[in-house]
Amino acid sequence: MKNRKLFVQLVLLVMSFVLIFASTACRATQAPVVEQAPEEIQVQEEVEEVVEEKSYKIGVVTGTVSQGEEEYQEAMNQVAKYGDVIVHATYPDNFSTETETVISQVVELASDPEVKAIVFVQAVPGAAAAIEKVRETRPDMLFVAGVPGEDPPIIAGKADIVLQVDEISMGRTIPEMAAKMGAKTFIHYSFPRHLSYATIARRLEIMKETCEELGIELVEVNAPDPTGDAGVSGAQQFITEDVPRQIETYGKDTAFFSTNCAMQEPLIRTIWENGAIYPQQCCPSPYHGYPAGLNIDVKGHEGDVQYMLDQIAIKLKEKGQEGRMSTWGVPINMLMIDAGVRYAIKFAEGEITDRSDVEAFKVALNEAAAARNLGEIAVISYDEDGVSLPNFLMLLAPFYDFSQ
Repeated sequence: MKNRKLFVQLVLLVMSFVLIFASTACRATQAPVVEQAPEEIQVQEEVEEVVEEKSYKIGVVTGTVSQGEEEYQEAMNQVAKYGDVIVHATYPDNFSTETETVISQVVELASDPEVKAIVFVQAVPGAAAAIEKVRETRPDMLFVAGVPGEDPPIIAGKADIVLQVDEISMGRTIPEMAAKMGAKTFIHYSFPRHLSYATIARRLEIMKETCEELGIELVEVNAPDPTGDAGVSGAQQFITEDVPRQIETYGKDTAFFSTNCAMQEPLIRTIWENGAIYPQQCCPSPYHGYPAGLNIDVKGHEGDVQYMLDQIAIKLKEKGQEGRMSTWGVPINMLMIDAGVRYAIKFAEGEITDRSDVEAFKVALNEAAAARNLGEIAVISYDEDGVSLPNFLMLLAPFYDFSQ
């Protein structure tokens, strides 16, 4: 009897160990179940809704580095800032003969239903046809076209917002800046091919009127056309030799301006060396002519505008030229991309409902300018020869003060 009682106790003890082991084993391998409070469930649902609401992409179309490094670098800046929201594409270097490629690239971008807007800078020939093609299947797509390569009425009729530098108003702002810098003479370098362009010819006429009002003598100098027999090197050599001659004739209080991009580098270098006045390039930008003209190393600082402005300031102060040479405080093409993306995001998020909301675009533009420590950008709509295009915006940025 006693043995049987001992046996029962042993069996019960073994069963207790088994139950304890099984219980602890389950706790070691299975995560505890925690009930979510109603508030926590609600917050999770709200987060998921926000992510879904921001599910969109913005297409940015620029040239390659060889065609337009400034806009290419700004596209990279936008990718770094917004990540996968930005989809970047480049048009071919030979865009003038490959318009079909330009069109197909834009159509491919628009084939993604998450792409709600496309920003061109530059809007090369073929952009208008590409927009028209996309509209066949995506009539809701927003298009911002910077630096158009097609006639204003054509591109303004296709894109929602068009952006261009206000070359006409420069006819006043450049001589006015030259006067502030102490100019008594204004040398205008150009050639017949450029002077046949309506905007360049009109700007020159306004320059003449403005110089007369300011008591500045404007002198027209016919320079070699870089597309002529002498080529770019011949045109640059002419500038290098002629600027000292003009300074010897008119003195150091002479301002210089050229309508040609290839002439800016020797113009900047020679003015800097000889102490004359240089209010602005034909295409105002810290990167236009200044790096090569003043031997500034850009490597490792591509797209860093403030670095470039600081380096220019150092070079100008070496010669006491900080109050006699200038440019705009930002490459305008970079600003166009930044403003275009900001506007496109507001459109994609429903903050803007009218694709051609000019006032809303001005807000986005000045937000982009403020982020770069620029003053307010002057904006007017295109209105020439009785043609009024409210969505074709002409931009003027402030001059940069290197004397600060």
